[in-house]
Amino acid sequence: MKEIFEIELNEAERKAHDSLARYKFIMFGYWAAIWVHLNHIGKFKKPNPFKPYVKLALKLGGWEQ
Repeated sequence: MKEIFEIELNEAERKAHDSLARYKFIMFGYWAAIWVHLNHIGKFKKPNPFKPYVKLALKLGGWEQ
């Protein structure tokens, strides 16, 4: 079962990046959330691949700490 989650996890990451590259921001959020959920329920404990985007958004929005 864990192998299936890992395949789906990788697919969700690919789809999230693809959506962002095509300016499909709502779909990016959807697939990023799927990735986070699968990472959690699969107990993979992988670092979030979207963290650099959050850091950039915080910096550009003036929220950088």
